[in-house]
Amino acid sequence: MNYLLSLLTGALVALMVYLNGTLSNYTGNYSASVLIHFVGLIGIIFILVVTKSKLKGLKGIPLYLYTGGVIGVLTVLCNNVGYTNLGASLTIALSLLGQSVTSIIVDHYGLFGVPVVRFNHKKTIGLLIIAMGVFFMTLS
Repeated sequence: MNYLLSLLTGALVALMVYLNGTLSNYTGNYSASVLIHFVGLIGIIFILVVTKSKLKGLKGIPLYLYTGGVIGVLTVLCNNVGYTNLGASLTIALSLLGQSVTSIIVDHYGLFGVPVVRFNHKKTIGLLIIAMGVFFMTLS
């Protein structure tokens, strides 16, 4: 099930980059980012109401954990610029390469308290395949 959810996430991200980038072409990067996050806020409020869920555990959270919201905004802005200049597929491919390298570093050193998962040569093969894909995508 986790594999399927991760696959679905990848499909949704690709769709999101296309939709957000197209919106950005109409409204500009900053306006699009505001609209995207406002609609996201409305969406999560709707989900909270429908599922009768409540926000909980908001006390005692370290402040640095809130920076994920800033990273979300920067991600949307960078994707919008990338989409406009590179197209959806190359933007996603480069994002995948960046995510993979960062994830390997985080796992290898156990950053942010995650369990240590040492880098091995099999991961090098995966990174090379992704990098070659990005290279071939830039040839056209």
